[in-house]
Amino acid sequence: MHIPDGFVSPTVAAATTVGSIAAISVALFRSKQAFGSRSAPILGLTTAFIFAAQMINFPVAGGTSGHLLGGALAAVVLGSYSAAALCIATVLIIQAVLFADGGITALGANIFNMGVIGVLVGWILTQTLQKLFGSRRSRLPLSAGIAAAFSVVVAAIFAAIELAISGTAPLGTILPAMTGVHILIGVGEGLITGGVIAYLVKARPDLIVGEEEEQIRSWVVPVVSILLIAGVLSLFASAWPDGLEKVAEDKGFITLADNIRIALPTPFADYTLNGGEGIGTSIAGILGSVACFVVAFGIAQIGKPKNAS
Repeated sequence: MHIPDGFVSPTVAAATTVGSIAAISVALFRSKQAFGSRSAPILGLTTAFIFAAQMINFPVAGGTSGHLLGGALAAVVLGSYSAAALCIATVLIIQAVLFADGGITALGANIFNMGVIGVLVGWILTQTLQKLFGSRRSRLPLSAGIAAAFSVVVAAIFAAIELAISGTAPLGTILPAMTGVHILIGVGEGLITGGVIAYLVKARPDLIVGEEEEQIRSWVVPVVSILLIAGVLSLFASAWPDGLEKVAEDKGFITLADNIRIALPTPFADYTLNGGEGIGTSIAGILGSVACFVVAFGIAQIGKPKNAS
């Protein structure tokens, strides 16, 4: 769902950038009290994991693929909408700047859709469903999975509206197309999110921020998981176009991305090393995950109160 350069108008790009900056600034302010020596590693690991997981495109249907957005997953693991918004925003910024994934001019729109709206829907819906299920921890994977699926669809709806306002495609055309394909992608998002949360609830509750007594008991499992996903599983990602790219191809506005593309100089464009696939993709994935961890960890350390432990 990463919108490339050329798909949104300057007005929409500017408006969503302002909205994203405002939302992320509030998120940073509200997260300060939660940041400390314990939550900083969790924020870093979660950000690195979501970056790595987003490299794995899974086939959906009709020659279309999807990948994890991770908003609901981040919110549940971090126990906070604000921290999750910072997590997803960090991933999106690093993807755009280092890997040319998502347009630089559309970065505000991508953060707004996935890092603000997607996270907010996932967080609120998870909490709501947990209350309906009696707040039982065993139901958390189900709640988070359902919320994650809906968050993808809502984020896609916002992207469709932005494209329509930009004049890229009529709303009556783009909205049903984006909604339909992202319902299928949302199913994958829900299954992945539910599966990860189910594992954490049973095997590693210390990695969920709500469990304060034994956080980061061992970094071995999460670190190895991130390295395997970024360095190995990324090699088997589906080559089919993602939901937005497929819709753009079908509706005839894919060429707009060719007319305007602002790419910062980087050897890791398109998740390769100087254009080389295979080991180049593995190296790019691992380095990207490390970058996400370092930036997110740094944000937590800089933002935490002086008296935080």
